[in-house]
Amino acid sequence: MLIRDAVAADAPILVQLLAQLDYPAREDFIRQQITRMQANADSRLLVAVIDDGVCGFISLHFIAQLPLEGDFCRVSYLCVSDGQRGAGVGQQLLDAAERLAVGRGCDRMEVHSHSRRLRAHQFYARAGYQESPKYLIKSCH
Repeated sequence: MLIRDAVAADAPILVQLLAQLDYPAREDFIRQQITRMQANADSRLLVAVIDDGVCGFISLHFIAQLPLEGDFCRVSYLCVSDGQRGAGVGQQLLDAAERLAVGRGCDRMEVHSHSRRLRAHQFYARAGYQESPKYLIKSCH
């Protein structure tokens, strides 16, 4: 398996993967978001490739902590194709993300996962993540 930075040509498969997470997305929008993330030094979008086909991705954001020395890395999306789940692809993407985070001086990783994603919670728990009980959100519309 190869893990590499996403490119705009990955947009069609990312749309399919996002649909598996119940996120409807348009190819043109995802292509634009990939380009936008490529231009942002505090974002990374990695894809996992097996046999020349993208089978997963992880989206990362590096965030400075005002009162503390280390930054933190937020995993905003992690998805592995239905056909590759349970094969270690997600863990390899997460390991790559953690190596990037350490290289950037991050002292912690953070992931937000909706309460309905029970399998994801089990995955993160096996990877050593602990629950942080409070997360608040407000729409800006």
